[in-house]
Amino acid sequence: MTARHPFGNDPAKIAGYRAFWDRSPAKRPLVGFSIKSWFPLQEFSASAAWQDSHVLTPDMIRPEEFLDDQERLLQEGEVMDDDILRGASPSQAVPWLDGMLGATLRILPGTVLGVERTLPWQELARLRLDPENPWFRKYVEFIEALVRHSAGRYPVSHGTLIGPSDIAALLRGHTQSVLDLVESPEPMRRLLQQCGDIFRQITEEAWKRIPPYHGGYYDAQYQLWSPGPIARLQEDAAGVLSPGLYRQFLQPVDRDVAGCFSCAFIHLHTNAMFLYDLFLEIEEIRCFQVNYEPHSGGPSMAGMIPSLRKIQSAGRPLLVRGSFTPDELRLMLDALDPRGLYLYIMVGSVAEAETLRPVLGM
Repeated sequence: MTARHPFGNDPAKIAGYRAFWDRSPAKRPLVGFSIKSWFPLQEFSASAAWQDSHVLTPDMIRPEEFLDDQERLLQEGEVMDDDILRGASPSQAVPWLDGMLGATLRILPGTVLGVERTLPWQELARLRLDPENPWFRKYVEFIEALVRHSAGRYPVSHGTLIGPSDIAALLRGHTQSVLDLVESPEPMRRLLQQCGDIFRQITEEAWKRIPPYHGGYYDAQYQLWSPGPIARLQEDAAGVLSPGLYRQFLQPVDRDVAGCFSCAFIHLHTNAMFLYDLFLEIEEIRCFQVNYEPHSGGPSMAGMIPSLRKIQSAGRPLLVRGSFTPDELRLMLDALDPRGLYLYIMVGSVAEAETLRPVLGM
């Protein structure tokens, strides 16, 4: 079935995604395999060449130089017999929104990082998304190049963007932005609202330029198709906030942003597990995506299960991304409901995926 469709993008797979969003009865989870790296800078020859420089600038990014490598990566779908559609977005190695907001983009080994700033409140009062910003124009140029080149063969997505708390940390500094919640609560509240507006606007700008794919929308980082407008929320910087501070300052912002997209989902790390209850209070967040990252200091799968069950008990679709041993997969399958469950599994080879298929009931 897979090989008869470019990149394995069989339209029949849409039914599996609809069942995921609806949490329809299922015998097994939705499953996708990928041999892509966790660090996309090196996956494309165009961006691997940036390692010779210290700072990334918009003129260094030529979208057409990414297209051949993009199709090469998408071709894994023609040999992986799984449940997912594969698509593309502007380079996931680029912190696009950081650049649009004036940060220097520092090139580090394997990644690019926006350098945090310490802007005064007076300057932040004028904060807005500038459509004439060179980074904004390059982001749009990249989206439009992908739309043209895909010609409907694969879905195109918004890019990977930092969320409101991350934007505030970028603009005020990670430490100062936390202190501001106590020392300057009203200016910080206004800043977070501005950050939420900017996040919403840049996401909407992408969808103005991307056509629907088989009647739906798409997020390329997790190969997630959705029946309605999608947004990928994240609040990585919130992992150092108390539940009280999150509820007071950030929860209203996340609720407002998620309410603008019928299939909004949130990307989470395990360092924010103590905030999951508060994220779940936001009914507008339709889906939860959690990374499994024990090699980065996160808990084992056994330690994650209670939090994953909590998400499912709240009636939300759950997407778990990570590399898993057969025993870890068995633990998840035994502990979790297959309804509304999507496992996006990072593997080292097609052969590794084949060893996991029987465990998954495929």
